[in-house]
Amino acid sequence: MAALRQLFLSTPQTSLVAVRCASKKAGGSSKNLGGRSPGKRYGFKKVEGAFVHAGNILATQRLMRWHPGAHVGMGRNKTLYALEDGIVRYTKEVYVPLPRSSESREVICRLPKGAILYKTFINIVPTAEVGSFKLVTML
Repeated sequence: MAALRQLFLSTPQTSLVAVRCASKKAGGSSKNLGGRSPGKRYGFKKVEGAFVHAGNILATQRLMRWHPGAHVGMGRNKTLYALEDGIVRYTKEVYVPLPRSSESREVICRLPKGAILYKTFINIVPTAEVGSFKLVTML
């Protein structure tokens, strides 16, 4: 009986091993955000045959994908815009660089013999807008 009493009433053995609990939730670092940036929305803004007013943006680009044609201006960041009211036309034209230009030295020498270079131009055909109306104040 004394053995049972000593078994149940004796104080339990405590260990000196410390258990460490986290005080904050574990979170990873957010330093590498590559590839998750939003798109820059480059591209053509007006399709062929669309009527545009002077100052409308026709295309935004980082490299020279489209070139300014008739009645089209180019901004500092290569944005193409209309200089006059009219209809948008896209044309592909044969491009022959000047003989001593950097393009003829770097691009032409890599092309196969007889290859033809084309460039896409955005043009505006000036016309008056048809089918639009302006509100007239009532008398």
